Amino acid sequence: MSTKTTSPDKLRIAIAQLNPVMGDLQGNLTKARAARKTAADAKADLILFTELFICGYPPEDLVSKPAFVKACEKTVQAFALETADGGPGVIIGTPLQRETGLHNAVMVLDGGKVIAERFKVDLPNYGEFDEQRNFQAGAMPGPVNFRGVRLGIPVCEDIWGELGVCETLAESGAEILLVPNGSPYHRSKMEVRHQIAVRQVVETGLPLIYANQTGGQDELLFDGGSFVINANHHLAVQLPQFEELVSMSDWTRGADGWSCADGDRNWVPEGEEADYLACMHGLRDYVNKNGFKSVVLGLSGGLDSAICAALAVDALGKDRVHTVMLPYRYTSEMSLKDAKDCAEALGCRYDIVPIAEPVEGFLNVLAPMFAGTESGVTEENLQSRARGVILMAISNKFGSMVVTTGNKSEMAVGYATLYGDMNGGFNPIKDLYKMQVYALADWRNHHLPEGAMGPEGVVVPQNIIDKAPSAELRDNQTDQDSLPPYPVLDAVLEALVEHERSVDEIVAEGYDRAVVERVEHLLYIAEYKRRQSAPGVKITTKNFGRDRRYPITNRFRDRH
Repeated sequence: MSTKTTSPDKLRIAIAQLNPVMGDLQGNLTKARAARKTAADAKADLILFTELFICGYPPEDLVSKPAFVKACEKTVQAFALETADGGPGVIIGTPLQRETGLHNAVMVLDGGKVIAERFKVDLPNYGEFDEQRNFQAGAMPGPVNFRGVRLGIPVCEDIWGELGVCETLAESGAEILLVPNGSPYHRSKMEVRHQIAVRQVVETGLPLIYANQTGGQDELLFDGGSFVINANHHLAVQLPQFEELVSMSDWTRGADGWSCADGDRNWVPEGEEADYLACMHGLRDYVNKNGFKSVVLGLSGGLDSAICAALAVDALGKDRVHTVMLPYRYTSEMSLKDAKDCAEALGCRYDIVPIAEPVEGFLNVLAPMFAGTESGVTEENLQSRARGVILMAISNKFGSMVVTTGNKSEMAVGYATLYGDMNGGFNPIKDLYKMQVYALADWRNHHLPEGAMGPEGVVVPQNIIDKAPSAELRDNQTDQDSLPPYPVLDAVLEALVEHERSVDEIVAEGYDRAVVERVEHLLYIAEYKRRQSAPGVKITTKNFGRDRRYPITNRFRDRH
């Protein structure tokens, strides 16, 4: 292994932007060893890993198990012994139990031992974060002396909050800020991170390395995008999003302190491209990390299932995706053709399993009990539930995870059937409103995403995009029979969900009061369904589940 002795005025720091697997301590250690060898071969002095890397982030209540916390520290201690080879030092995140409590910590390894420990001070307790439940806040840290260089190591939220962690580090002599992060994706998040980092650079006068985790962990997708900002606010390095890599940053100490030489400046995707990549990688990691060999989904000829099929093929490859059309008497010839065209465009397996017999069987056994009642939603839902049973049977028989295909607009207002189309293990579009799904389909038809395993060209047939959306549970049904037009519905929902606006505020923007009040009512009464829904990739600033936790029993309505 190549080694290098740090000179007083030169420093090479490797940034490890990697994808850990939750709880796989030995697997994560193997990743860390490989990354350190890459850094050593490049003659780096130090390698910076991300927040809680050795166990994965966020571990949630897993850290309440003492055996787990002890195993994490034991794993890092073993890694520390390996630094006796004279190669790069290591900064790596791990939970640590100390007399002061359980901490979200980093350990600094060099010369075959742990030379320092630092604890996260500002524990986030909003949105998807719940760290005050799991960890004890650390005391204000001082810099770590690493081979003659004083390093400040604020952990993630320590640069976002208002506790002054970075200022304290600067005042106590830190020369460079190295920030391990577990910062999950949402739309336009990269711009926010840059702004936060620049603010700290301005306030401290210190350059900053922002190392961020990549990969999916349940609903969260960590998008990487690590970067370096110099003390003059110049972006010296921008690593790619949605990609594992170890990248070098070269530092020189001058009269005004340390500065990083310009390195790779990668394109940061935006808008539909970024959202599509997040959904694709989130689905890929959920399937692979949980050990599923393939996926199956109902392909109805509608937009949502078509984009989910495209995401699945792009994430996993056509040979791991099985699509099934489940027609009934209300399924149109157009839908049959559209579903077949979509599967053929993607190149994945496509089967047709008619559901008339099971649906009629349910109706027959229920006929005596339902005698004298009007046919309606109950009978419609039997179709959806028959489809759900069949897809789950395929899943059980062949080990394929069922992909759920409902969008955020539908989930918001309860336009979904429990134990029917809500069945499944993971929903890649759960946090996308319907109009965003349209935008994603149009984008995918014109672009092949970076890292996608699917084909180029049109994969969602244009007719699927153009036709009126319908669940096809009765004759001539369209979604707009029972819902406002999707552009209106999405705008009202975004105001209610993402921004917590009042009914009066939304009406003042030009929306009909009756529509707004009805949408608000539907949003509240569908909470019990959402509690039973499959997890899905977080894309917006406020997804259902981690970010928005409303009571199921709730009589409040915003009325005068």
